[in-house]
Parts: sequence; C-alpha cells; structure tokens
Amino acid sequence: MRLDKYLKVSRLVKRRTVANEACDAGRVIVNGKAARASYEVKCGDVIEIHFGARDVKVEVLEITETSKKDEAAGMYRYLS
Repeated sequence: MRLDKYLKVSRLVKRRTVANEACDAGRVIVNGKAARASYEVKCGDVIEIHFGARDVKVEVLEITETSKKDEAAGMYRYLS
C-alpha cells in the first residue's frame, strides 16, 4: 500500500492530500530515510512524521485497505 494511503487509512493524517504534501515536503521519514508518497509500506516499517512542534514515531503492524475508527489504532504501535 502507498505511504500516503496508509497514513490516511490508519488515521495518522486526516486527509490523503495532506499526507501527500507532507511527504513532498520531506516531513515523513521511513526507516531513517525521507520517503515519497508512492513508497510501498510493509509490516515492520518505522514511520516518523514531523507536524510542526509535534513528532510522531510509529511501527507498522498491519496493512488493510480500509479500517473503521476503532480498528485504525491497531494498524500501528507508537514508539518513543
């Protein structure tokens, strides 16, 4: 699954266009490298997102094409 779509489906980012723009601006890092929106996400990947003053670091646990609000949090695990 594409990185921008994963960020939207997992509800880490509200809209896919916002996820796409964040990737283009270099604010999304996967496994220590800046990633493009077209990057294919795999289980075990570590994603870092820089939102202004807030940084989020998660590990991908599951990839699904769609998810309900309750299921979205199970797609990743927060890292310190």
